[in-house]
Amino acid sequence: MKKKALASILWTMGANAMAETAPTAAIEFYVDRKTQQIFAEPGPGRDKLGTFVRVEDKQPAATVPQTAQNASPADGRKPATTEDVAPAKPAIASAKPASADKKWYDRISLRGYVQMRYNHELSGDAGLLRSPGDRFIGSNQGFGIRRARVVLSGDLNDYVSLYLQPDFGSTPTGSSTSNFAQLRDAYADIYFDASKEWRVRAGQSKVPYGWENLQSSQNRIAPDRADAMNTGVRDERDIGLFFYYTPKPIAERFKYLVQSGLKGSGDYGIVGLGLYNGQGANRAEQNNSLHTVLHLTYPFKFDNGQYLEVGADAYSGRFKVATPASITVNNQTFTPKDTAPSNGALDQRVAAHIIYYPQPFGFQAEWTVGRGPELDLSQRKIRTRSLRGGYVQAMYKMDGSYGSLIPYVKWQTFRGASKFDTNSPSFLLDETEVGMEWRPSSALEIAVAYANMRRSNLTAAPYARVKGDLLRMQLQINY
Repeated sequence: MKKKALASILWTMGANAMAETAPTAAIEFYVDRKTQQIFAEPGPGRDKLGTFVRVEDKQPAATVPQTAQNASPADGRKPATTEDVAPAKPAIASAKPASADKKWYDRISLRGYVQMRYNHELSGDAGLLRSPGDRFIGSNQGFGIRRARVVLSGDLNDYVSLYLQPDFGSTPTGSSTSNFAQLRDAYADIYFDASKEWRVRAGQSKVPYGWENLQSSQNRIAPDRADAMNTGVRDERDIGLFFYYTPKPIAERFKYLVQSGLKGSGDYGIVGLGLYNGQGANRAEQNNSLHTVLHLTYPFKFDNGQYLEVGADAYSGRFKVATPASITVNNQTFTPKDTAPSNGALDQRVAAHIIYYPQPFGFQAEWTVGRGPELDLSQRKIRTRSLRGGYVQAMYKMDGSYGSLIPYVKWQTFRGASKFDTNSPSFLLDETEVGMEWRPSSALEIAVAYANMRRSNLTAAPYARVKGDLLRMQLQINY
């Protein structure tokens, strides 16, 4: 409220309040810090404006208000004085909504994070361990930049928002150097209503399949996503159209679960339905058949403040595996035959998830079943086969003067194929991981983990199953 308008209102209120009292009687006024309402008596959250007396109409204006010298509102406004008393109309007429003068570039924000990793093999098949989720697992490794993300996002107007995220820590397949810039997200949210409950997301974005797949790597506790879920949508993203519905109260829950440090996955609707290419992020479409995905989830809130989220997902489409390459098994070299139709192999999965948020104890689990293209070495061909797998994770969140500390244990398994790798090889996995994340401040996170791995080496035939123990460390900077 403008000073002159406030002084005018106070003068009117003071005159009416003192109409039945002697001219020298005074009244004190107080303003509420939050609502800016004016009161004639003190109370919680109210700052004293000053002491006012009623003045006869014929009295000179110079002596109208007598402001108390000790009035000093907490927000820094000076007490009303004689020069503040003026008609309120001009001040009110000149007031404009704060957003009226904002240009679209004033609504755009910039943020991001950087992850530096170090992995050290403790025992097992030296140099043979491999993981699709971390290229720094293997022989002759040292420090590496796992992710270097920059996010440009914001509302262009009341019905359209923008999200753009490149990653400067990418390594293209076959490259001998790292830290290339590669697109991760480039999409627009188009809202159908003013409350933003209904929207369509157009562009390259995360495919709403699985809960951990949707959770940002900036928030995830474990270093990598579970392979059983991630093999369905490598890099978690694709190009398409995704329709989401989120009631406003539930949107506030999704927002709280992320901002509170409870490791939420973000707002992908309580209902999501999408059409996307199906070949993965930054990969050209290979057929005329789109994938379809359905996403259902709901975050319950109990009376004691505990959050529990449950849901299910499913997708279906046809996937074109990469051109088979020759492989050598038992001194025999051959090229697997792709038995799928020209438009690709059947690719279908369903999944379910349950998340008991760490308050302080937490638990999360996901499981998936389905079918997709997989190399059958015995028959020397790639054919449609069944798959199954998932993970279970328990954690405990401790907050104190030291920051936030979350120890966890995670077990995962998978029996299926890695369809995004050459020849779509079989992928057998059993892994247990124990670790801890420490967040001393909002700008810094440090994570340490020990993993016992038993997984297929997908880099070369015969895709042998290897095992080993691995020490993993990560430093994350948020900005």
